[in-house]
Amino acid sequence: MKKIILLCAAGMSTSLLVSNMKKASKEQGLEYDIAAYPVAEAEKVASDAAAVLLGPQVRFAVKDVQSKLPNVPVDSIDMRDYGTMNGKKVLAKAQSMIID
Repeated sequence: MKKIILLCAAGMSTSLLVSNMKKASKEQGLEYDIAAYPVAEAEKVASDAAAVLLGPQVRFAVKDVQSKLPNVPVDSIDMRDYGTMNGKKVLAKAQSMIID
């Protein structure tokens, strides 16, 4: 099962988005391990992830996270998708980043 990690300031503000992504994944018949953590834990929790997405509030850290996870695709979540907690769109973005 592929792992999608969302990173934010404290790992809590993305919990609703994670729930919405899991719901979208289930609706599409896909199995992903999706979880949220504080950006400070990136190296510890995301070294084996298929994709890492940063919340808009920590998007300034994308390059830093990329340097810590050189073999993992890292990007930030679109502010509008994050604000509306659009699990389908964020899941689609994560899927587009995953290298098979």
